[in-house]
Amino acid sequence: MLQVTENEIKNRLRFDNPWWEQPEDLDLLLEGLRQRAYLDPFHDLVTNREVNRAVVLMGPRRVGKTVMLRQSIRRLLDAGVTPTHIFFVSLDNPVYTGLPLAKLLSFFQELHGHDRFADITVFFDEVQYLKEWEVHLKVLVDDYPRARFVVSGSAAAALKMKSHESGAGRFTDFLLPPLTFAEFLDFREVPEDVDIERLNEELFAYINFGGFPEAVLKDTIRRDFQRFVGSDIIDKVLLRDIPSLYGIGDPQELNRFFATLAYNTGNEISIDELSKKSGVAKNTIRKYIEFLESAFLIHCLHRVDKNAKRFQRETHFKVYLTNPCLRAALFGPVGQDDEKAGMMAETAIVAQYVVGDLAESMTYARWSGGEVDIVFGQTFGIEVKWQKSIYPSDENNIGSLMSRTGSPYGFIATRNTVKMPETKFNGIRYIPVSIICRQHGKSLLDLLKQGQRPRRLLPDIDFPEHEGPSPSS
Repeated sequence: MLQVTENEIKNRLRFDNPWWEQPEDLDLLLEGLRQRAYLDPFHDLVTNREVNRAVVLMGPRRVGKTVMLRQSIRRLLDAGVTPTHIFFVSLDNPVYTGLPLAKLLSFFQELHGHDRFADITVFFDEVQYLKEWEVHLKVLVDDYPRARFVVSGSAAAALKMKSHESGAGRFTDFLLPPLTFAEFLDFREVPEDVDIERLNEELFAYINFGGFPEAVLKDTIRRDFQRFVGSDIIDKVLLRDIPSLYGIGDPQELNRFFATLAYNTGNEISIDELSKKSGVAKNTIRKYIEFLESAFLIHCLHRVDKNAKRFQRETHFKVYLTNPCLRAALFGPVGQDDEKAGMMAETAIVAQYVVGDLAESMTYARWSGGEVDIVFGQTFGIEVKWQKSIYPSDENNIGSLMSRTGSPYGFIATRNTVKMPETKFNGIRYIPVSIICRQHGKSLLDLLKQGQRPRRLLPDIDFPEHEGPSPSS
């Protein structure tokens, strides 16, 4: 059987690192691609040499991880770093299959005469394709004290788990989420002072295709959005990434299960109900939900009572897509007047908060005679009324929660109404959904511009032992 030769591997490395000979060629790869606000704090980690740690960039497929790696390389070159001191490898290329990180690094050293104490920056993209990458990376961090190692991958939770298991004190995690609504507006250069009708149009454009930078920037992708997301993202994650990482024997069952959750985004469900409708065993459903949440495809909200306290025995919960446009990719776009518009508006709100500090405190409240769609601990609640009539009971529900938790304010998220109603409850505000989404996204962008990054931690899950294929197979 023929094998890839060392010379062929080195030629591929030259192809993947065009700046070694022609630094301006990198600009051709980045032409027409916008910088996300996350680039500044990420690049700060890349260039920080005070602590000897590798950076682990994680996030869903097609949110711009590879682009951000190359943009970081562009900044290194602009800062005067010698081009041959920067090394980039994408491990999803079959040429590199089975090669350990140390071997790839040795090829780079041979090509440019670097020893183990060289001041170099090394980028390993799609690192999940290498089995036990975390062990290899930890050894490199220890053995090359002046090198800076950066790895990226789409299997976010698996990267996080292995980062914590083997890289304690050696790795720093960085999550790149789908676009927020504020980023989406910035990419589309929508003025700050647009009226509410235009802002609502943009909100539903965001809901239908707005989570992925490529879809926002390229008309051709938007015209074939279902294929772009369906084959390039959903199928690869549900039929390949998650099954290979977690040993799932029936990927098609997982695919169908995800479609059910996506169709019901924002609805209250139960394990029993899901099991009866899908025919999937309850324990399997629990695992599927954990895996999908770990892949940053969904986010679950637990139920609380009118005092914002968790129930001792939970039977129901709500599931939201972390990227609203995944539903449009599966079932077609949603309009402002569609029956599902309210659920999608609610999903859009959750998608803004799920990437920030408040994600872990986010729940929903339901009790006998009342409910509030989204609750943030003892801080505030949001009741979403996109195109439904607003009744006194809605204000009473928010007000009751505020009075019992001591929260100073609460929101009723509307389609276009802005007011402070005169009610017996002080602090209730009527604010359009699109403004809530934009404002929270802007607050995240402000943090990023200040050099901070939201502390969004992926959920911890148990990874079962299995005999299934490894990610590198």
